[in-house]
Amino acid sequence: MTPTLAEIRRVPKVLLHDHLDGGLRPATIVELAAETGYTGLPTNDAGELAAWMSQVAQRGSLELYLEAFQHTVGVMQTRDALMRVAAECARDLAADGVVYAEVRFAPELHLGRGLSLDQVVEAVLEGFRRGSASQPGGGPPITVYALLTAMRTAARSLEIAELAVRHRDAGVVGFDIAGAEAGSPPSRHLDAFQYVARENFHITIHAGEGFGLPSIWEAVQWCGADRLGHGVRIIDDLAVPRDGSATLGRLASYVRDRRIPLEMCPTSNVQTGAVASIKEHPIGLLRELLFRVTVNTDNRLMSGVTLSSEFHALAQAFGYGWGDIEWLTLNAMKSAFAPFDERLRLINTVIKPGFATARAALPSRP
Repeated sequence: MTPTLAEIRRVPKVLLHDHLDGGLRPATIVELAAETGYTGLPTNDAGELAAWMSQVAQRGSLELYLEAFQHTVGVMQTRDALMRVAAECARDLAADGVVYAEVRFAPELHLGRGLSLDQVVEAVLEGFRRGSASQPGGGPPITVYALLTAMRTAARSLEIAELAVRHRDAGVVGFDIAGAEAGSPPSRHLDAFQYVARENFHITIHAGEGFGLPSIWEAVQWCGADRLGHGVRIIDDLAVPRDGSATLGRLASYVRDRRIPLEMCPTSNVQTGAVASIKEHPIGLLRELLFRVTVNTDNRLMSGVTLSSEFHALAQAFGYGWGDIEWLTLNAMKSAFAPFDERLRLINTVIKPGFATARAALPSRP
């Protein structure tokens, strides 16, 4: 028997790929639109807005999927709005049993009301601190760090990289680029990645989601990615005959051998057309082949998911038990950008004891 959703929700989990502007509460969007004078919402009813966001996400391409963000970003243009959204993000993740999260956002998208880049980052970090301080009902504590994302279709990546390094001691743990992949290779932002590397800082790159192996190759070999955002198209470098055996190409072998983490977001990948279904998601094969795969949400609002629901969907599709879920969780914690001693502490004092408790409560489960 696979663990239930409620059981999965109770174990400690780790989240590495979650977009701040993709996880707002629908009611918060409506309230912030009224407070800030944003008039672009398709509806002012929170339930209808959630349904609309979900419908937009189902249209089968990354470019169409990204359209919904104009509304979430539209209401995130003031210090108070950014702090509220960040605080609610931390509380929502904690309520789902997440004990460690790296949440990413693009500061350059939040300058419409006169905030500076530094003011945007400071507001979000303050929101994370407030939301992490205490949990309703005495829930488990959560640590939330920020990843600063540059837009790959813009020309501010070096500026955002410098911004990330400037706030590295205040709660920013890495640098990322995102946006439509096709036609915007990561190597266009090589100066930003070289700067981050010179500063001994961390790099994650959206690659292999809406475009194929060349995007992954550039992210790894040109840009020095520590992790790959999605990376689902690495499957294109595997030959899988009908007998189920797999032969790895040179890039796939390199990614596996170097233990480069793949920040996989199953439901989002289905919605953007990267894969046909959860059952057909490459994460199943990649887990069998012992790639450093991790499970993530991407955009909780647009995709209508939580980290627990993503694990539950995988458990149902691939028959995963506690051993698989713990293995994937440990992969994520090992791959986090937090300092080594912090990662080790969470593994030994929170994650492993939490899964041991789950197994003890349900001894009949695998």
